[in-house]
Amino acid sequence: MKHLNITMLLLVLLSMMDIKVNASIIDGINYSINNKNKTASVVESSYTGHISIPESIEYNGEKYDVTSIGAGAFRHCSGLTSLTIPSSVTTIGGSAFYGCSGLTSLTIPSSVTSIGTSAFFDCSGLTSLTIPSSVTSIGESAFSGCSGLTSLTIPSSVTTIGRYAFSGCSGLTSLTIPSSVTSIGTSAFFDCSGLTSLTIPSSVTSIGESAFSGCSGLTSLTIPSSVTTIDGYAFSGCSGLTSLTIPKSVKVIYNNSFEDCTSLRDVYCYIESVPTTSASAFQGASLSTATLHVPTHALMDYKNIAPWSNFGNIVALSGGENPPTVKKCATPSISYTKGKLSVKCSTKGASCITTITDTDIKTHSGNEIDLTVTYDIKVYATAAGYENSDMATATLCWIDSNPRTEGITNPIAKVEARPILIQSQNGVLTISSEGNTEPTPVRVYNTAGQMTGLTSLTGEMTSVNTNMNSGDIAIVKIGEKSIKMVVK
Repeated sequence: MKHLNITMLLLVLLSMMDIKVNASIIDGINYSINNKNKTASVVESSYTGHISIPESIEYNGEKYDVTSIGAGAFRHCSGLTSLTIPSSVTTIGGSAFYGCSGLTSLTIPSSVTSIGTSAFFDCSGLTSLTIPSSVTSIGESAFSGCSGLTSLTIPSSVTTIGRYAFSGCSGLTSLTIPSSVTSIGTSAFFDCSGLTSLTIPSSVTSIGESAFSGCSGLTSLTIPSSVTTIDGYAFSGCSGLTSLTIPKSVKVIYNNSFEDCTSLRDVYCYIESVPTTSASAFQGASLSTATLHVPTHALMDYKNIAPWSNFGNIVALSGGENPPTVKKCATPSISYTKGKLSVKCSTKGASCITTITDTDIKTHSGNEIDLTVTYDIKVYATAAGYENSDMATATLCWIDSNPRTEGITNPIAKVEARPILIQSQNGVLTISSEGNTEPTPVRVYNTAGQMTGLTSLTGEMTSVNTNMNSGDIAIVKIGEKSIKMVVK
C-alpha cells in the first residue's frame, strides 16, 4: 500500500512538471510555458526600452500562444518606455507593470478581460489610457499613483471599480463613469486633486468610503438618485466644492462624508425627511456661511436637527421637488486647415482644453527610430454653470504625396505630404484631407487583422462605418500609411 502511494505521488509530480516549465529568454522576453494548453505567459525579468510581445513563440520546435502577462512581469522596470501587447493576451496579472515610471503610452488590446490588482501601480509617466470594452472589472489599486494620467476612458463593459483603483491620479481632470458601473470601491479616486468634472451615473448604488476624498479640484457635485447611503469620508477634503446636490433617495450620511469641504456655499438637499446623519458629516466645512436648500414641508425639521441646523441660512427649495438640471457643454468640433488646428464649441462662453500627444517625441534606444508623424488630439469644453463636455478626439497625420527625388543631391529626399484628420463617433470614422485630388483607398482593420470597413477618399471628406465598439482599436490604412486609433 505504501509503495502504491509513492507511485501515485510520483505520477502526480510528473503530470505537474508536464503542465508548466520555465523557458529560456526568447528574443529578450522571459516566458513561462504551459505544455498542456500550449500557451505562454510573460514572466519577471529586467526589461528596458521598447518591448514588443509577440502573439506566439516557438519553444522546443512547438508553437505557444502568448495569452497572459504574469504577475510582476515588468515590476520596477523603470527603464521600460513603451510596450506592444498582442491581441492574444487576455489577462494582465497583478503588479504586472508596478513601478514602470518610464512607461509613457500603452494600448491595451480588446482581447483583455481583466486587469489585476496593482497592475499599473505608480506608472507615473503614463499620460493617457483607453481601457477596451472587453474589460469587465478593474482590480484593486490597478492604476493607483499614475499621477501623469490626464485622460481616461472607462468602457461601458465595466461593472465594478475596485478599491484604490485610480487613487493618486492627480493629473486626471475630468471623469465620466459609465452607466454599467454599480459600485465604486473604497478610495477608488482618492486624492485625484486635478479632477474638476465628475459624472456619477444613476446605476451606482453605493459609493465606498473615501471614494473621492481629496478631490480638491471638484467645484460642483450631483449625487445620483440611485444612491441610498453616503459612506464615511466619501467626499472629505473636497476643498473646492461650492455646490452639492443630495437626492431624496439618500437615507444615511455617515461620519465625515463632507469633512473639510471648506468652500461649500450651497447644498441642495431633496430628502423629504431629515436623514440619519453623523454629527461629523460636515466637520470642518464653513456651514455658517453656506445655504441649505430643503423641501418646504421639512424646513423646520432641518432647522432643529444638527448638523443641518449649523447652516447659516436654511431656505425652502424653489422650482418644485426635482433637482436642478445642469446642462453639459456642447462637444467641441476639431478641424485642420492651412497648417492650423482649430477647435470650437457652440456653448456660449466655453473654453476648449486641448491635449496633443506626439508619439514621436520620446526617448529611443537602438539604431532605428520609427517616425509616424502622427498626433493624437483630445478636446473638451468647459464653461461656468455647465458640466464639462464629452471628450472629442481626432488623429492628425500626414501621408506621402508625389515624392520627388530627381535631381536631389541631399541624402534626405524631399517628399510632399498632405494632412489627414481622422475622427470617430459611434463607430463611424470621418476622414478629411486638404487638397485631395487623387482617389485614395481607405481600409479599416481590427486587431485580429479582419477588415471592418472599406471606402475611398475621393474628395476632401469621406466616412466609413467600422461596426466596431467604443474602446476598440482600429488600424486605419490610408494608401500605404497605417494609423492605429481608438474607436469612439
